[in-house]
Amino acid sequence: MAQDTWYRVDNVAKVFLASVNDRDPRTFRMTCTLKEEIDEETLKKAVNLSVGERPQYQVTILRGFFWHYMEHTDAEPVVEEEHDRICANLIDESSFGKLHYRVTYYHNRINLEVSHAIADGNGALEFLNLIVEKYLKIKHPDELGNLSMSTGTSEADLSQDSFRQFYSKKKRKGKKQERKKAYHIKGMKHPYNQTQFLEVHMPVKDVLSKAKEMNVTLTTYVGTSLMMAIYKDMPLLSRTKPITLSMPVNLRNYYPSNTARNFFNSVFVSHIFKNDDTFESVAEKFQEDLKKELTPEAVAERMYDYEKLERLLFIRMVPLFIKNPVVNAFNRRSVRRVTAVLSNLGKLPIPPEVSDYVESYNAFCSTSSLFVVISSYKDELVMGISSAYRNTQVLRDFLKSFSDNGIETTVYSTELIE
Repeated sequence: MAQDTWYRVDNVAKVFLASVNDRDPRTFRMTCTLKEEIDEETLKKAVNLSVGERPQYQVTILRGFFWHYMEHTDAEPVVEEEHDRICANLIDESSFGKLHYRVTYYHNRINLEVSHAIADGNGALEFLNLIVEKYLKIKHPDELGNLSMSTGTSEADLSQDSFRQFYSKKKRKGKKQERKKAYHIKGMKHPYNQTQFLEVHMPVKDVLSKAKEMNVTLTTYVGTSLMMAIYKDMPLLSRTKPITLSMPVNLRNYYPSNTARNFFNSVFVSHIFKNDDTFESVAEKFQEDLKKELTPEAVAERMYDYEKLERLLFIRMVPLFIKNPVVNAFNRRSVRRVTAVLSNLGKLPIPPEVSDYVESYNAFCSTSSLFVVISSYKDELVMGISSAYRNTQVLRDFLKSFSDNGIETTVYSTELIE
C-alpha cells in the first residue's frame, strides 16, 4: 500500500472509534439554510467539485492489527433528500469502502453530517462552506461566477495530523488535579436510542447585552444559564456533586494549523453549588475558571495528555481487539466526570457575496447525555441542543432563563417515537 493512499487516525479519533455505539455514534451535523429551495442535481455537482478540493474526506476507516487507519476510496458521496434520523451512525466496519460523511437537503437546507473520527466541527464547517460556495456559483453564475472561498491551503496541510505535529514532551508542571465524578441528569433516556434535537434562535445582541451587564463573555453567560437549569432540577441528595461542563476548544487558535481533521481538546468548568449561590456569583467563578483553562500553558498541557495515548508502550503493542475495550474504559471514566457539553463555534465569518444568499447556520452533535452547540451568524444566535433524556425539565428551565430576561426565543424541535 502506497503511503499517500492512507492516513493514520489521530488520537481523538482513536477514542471515538473505540466508543461508537447506537446511542452516541459520534456524528455531528452542520447545516446551512439558504434563501432558496435546494436543487438536488446542482447539490450533487457541488459536492463532487468540493470533494476534488478536499480529498481527505474521501476515506474509509479500516481495522489494522494495532490501530484503525484511513484509506482513500472512490465511493460516491451520498447526496439525497433527508429521510433518516439526525446524526445517524456513519461508522460501519463491516462495509469496505464506505464514506463517513453524507450530504442531505430539505427544502432550503443543506446538511453535512460527518463522523467525528475524520473531522471536527471547525474542519467540517469549512467543508460545508466550500459546498455552499460551489452550489451558489453553479446556481448564480452571473453574480458569483468569480467567487472563491479557497484558503490556498495545500492538501498535505489539510490532511495533517496536527496532534502529532505539535506534540511536545514537555510535561505538566506540578501534580494534575483530578476531576471528581460529576452529577448526571436523572431520569430515563429516550427509547430506541433516539435523541431529542432542538434548534433555538435568539437575537445575538440581546444575549451579548445581558452578558456585558455582568461583565462576562457570551460563553460564560450561556454556560452559567445551563448550570443553573441543571442545578434547579438536581435532587437534594445529589447537590454535593459538581456540575461539570466540558467545552471543546479549537486548537487552530493556538497552533499554526489548517488541518481539516480533528484538532481540538476540551476544557472543563465545574461548580459545586452552595445555598447562597446566585447567577452572578456562579458566572463570576465560571469566567475565572474558564480563563485559567484557556491559557496557552494549560492548552499545551492537555495536548500532552491527548498524545500520551500514542506514546504508552503497553497501549501501542497490544492488538486492536484488546486495545479498544481499554481505550473505551478510559473514555467511560472521563464521561463520568462530565455533566453536559457546551461547544461554541463562535461568529461564523462568511463572505458578503455569499451571505446575501444564506439565511442561517446551525449544528448538532450526537450524545448519550446533553450537548449544546452555539454559533452566531449575522444578527442571530443559534443553539443546537441534543438530549438523550426523556426528562425535559432542564431544557425548559434553560430556555426559560433567556425569555425571563427579555430575550426573544424561537424553538424548533424534532418529533420522537414513543
